[in-house]
Amino acid sequence: MGRYRGRHAAAKQTDFGSARLRRGVSSAAIAAAAMAALTASQAPGIGLAQGGGAEGDVPSGSAPDAGPGDDSYHTELPPLATPAPPEEGGEVGPDQSGIPATVLAAYKKAERAISGSDPACNLPWQLLAAIGKVESGQARGGAVDEAGTTFDPILGPQLNGEGFAEIRDTDNGVHDGDAAYDRAVGPMQFIPSTWAKWRADGNGDGRSDPNNIYDAALAAGGYLCAGERDLAVKADLDRAILSYNNSSAYLRTVLSWLEFYRDGVHEVPDGAGPLPTSPGAGGDDGPSSGGSGTGKPSPDPSGGSESPDPDPDPSDDPSDDPSEPGEPTDPTDPTEPAEDVPAALERVGAAEVTVTAGGQHTGGYPVRVTAEDGDPVAQARVRYEIVGDTAARFPRGARIVEVRTDEEGAAAAPALLAGDRAGKFTVVATVVGHGDVRAAEFTTTVAPAPEPEADTLQRVGEGGPVQAPAGTVCPAVQLQATYGGEAAAGVTVTATVLDAAGKPLPAGTGPYFAGEGEAELHTLEVRTDAEGRVMLPDLHAGEQPADYRLRLTTPGGGSLVVTVKVTAAPSTPTPTPTPTPSSSAP
Repeated sequence: MGRYRGRHAAAKQTDFGSARLRRGVSSAAIAAAAMAALTASQAPGIGLAQGGGAEGDVPSGSAPDAGPGDDSYHTELPPLATPAPPEEGGEVGPDQSGIPATVLAAYKKAERAISGSDPACNLPWQLLAAIGKVESGQARGGAVDEAGTTFDPILGPQLNGEGFAEIRDTDNGVHDGDAAYDRAVGPMQFIPSTWAKWRADGNGDGRSDPNNIYDAALAAGGYLCAGERDLAVKADLDRAILSYNNSSAYLRTVLSWLEFYRDGVHEVPDGAGPLPTSPGAGGDDGPSSGGSGTGKPSPDPSGGSESPDPDPDPSDDPSDDPSEPGEPTDPTDPTEPAEDVPAALERVGAAEVTVTAGGQHTGGYPVRVTAEDGDPVAQARVRYEIVGDTAARFPRGARIVEVRTDEEGAAAAPALLAGDRAGKFTVVATVVGHGDVRAAEFTTTVAPAPEPEADTLQRVGEGGPVQAPAGTVCPAVQLQATYGGEAAAGVTVTATVLDAAGKPLPAGTGPYFAGEGEAELHTLEVRTDAEGRVMLPDLHAGEQPADYRLRLTTPGGGSLVVTVKVTAAPSTPTPTPTPTPSSSAP
């Protein structure tokens, strides 16, 4: 409990001190807020922009790239009591540790999906829960139907430049009902232009709806993992949260809820989740409210609120936000522009691909997505999946990756890393959310890597003949293989024992290498080490004195012939008999 109390006290002080300055307030209020910001927070990047505006202020009329929830948010911090998981007995924790059943299921499903498509991101579902709590109070306390769609729209304030960014309409009002300016939409508060890029189908119904918690949670997971972030790394985690809403106060609030939920949560019925008390989307001040609905803060003049004043961060421009505004959509279809519904997936590249083991295929398995009239479909999600027993993987060890089509409807997978195992498998491309569109398949063959080569083979140490008496073992022979003057690792060296004329020896004659079961081998293969060196096994001289040849060859032209001289075994001297003493007397 102590760790929460200290953190909350510090967060409250900093939140009050770093509250954003709004246009239209008096110069005295600006000066007071500026002094508070400078004295209460010493974090890097906290300060005032030119012109007297707060960090993140953007001139009226601008339309910066925005994060999903880059407007208002709820500022309550977790309660001081730490939740206790039910298996530990006793109370399950404070009300705030309860998450509505469908909302909780959506977060966990999104985590599983991301762990399959981008395991290196290490996305925890608790992060989605923390952001969902701050953005919409867990979809307004779980006010969703069985499919996960909110009963009423959850909308943020109008982004008209009055207290927040000015972002003119990008979706013809399809998602937010506003044809003049954009508003953040749904339980994860996606701005329409950002949703156009990151939309997802989390519940598999073939639609991508920002008002559906399954779709929104999966889209938020993809957004947070953008740019190869690893959320197990603190710096990447911070950048991901700030890309959602570029505010140090927002970062502190989300991290507080993340830590709180990691300590334990419990499931509550849909619609029974606690509602936030601060202004913001999903609060108890209206079915589709975004705080006051004007985009301006609603501070508590009495100062008696348990939470600090809201800090909606006017037009914060995330420094790590990969989103881009999308094209306006046709208001006749709330999920897909009518003219952009994928109807066909065409394989553009070759149906069969070959890649060498240890290498990579950079051809991308190109496809093209088109509508019924043949026009290209932009921003369609194409999933590539590796099917079959293979060590091949996409970057970061993934078997499944997703990409989006460009303006020409074209998409291509990232480079395929072939692995070191030869074989054949299939890469299947599908259009996500459109199971009626026929998949495209690419047969992929991983060919064995070419045999390492050496163009030079030399002995290490003495270079004269190898000499040994019959019946003994010859001195060791060590070799050095090179290719183009560089050490040749993993090169196969074939050693063959021949007679003096260079002809094969009859079985059971001449020098030999020992094989299994005491077999006498005249030929064997060995491989060089990482430095291109290899020590030959013992060469037994055999029983027939004579001159022989040891021929050594490698792929690539390396060759060497070593003379082997087998001399006669030394003769054993006959002992001189000892005289026997005479038995007769002299």
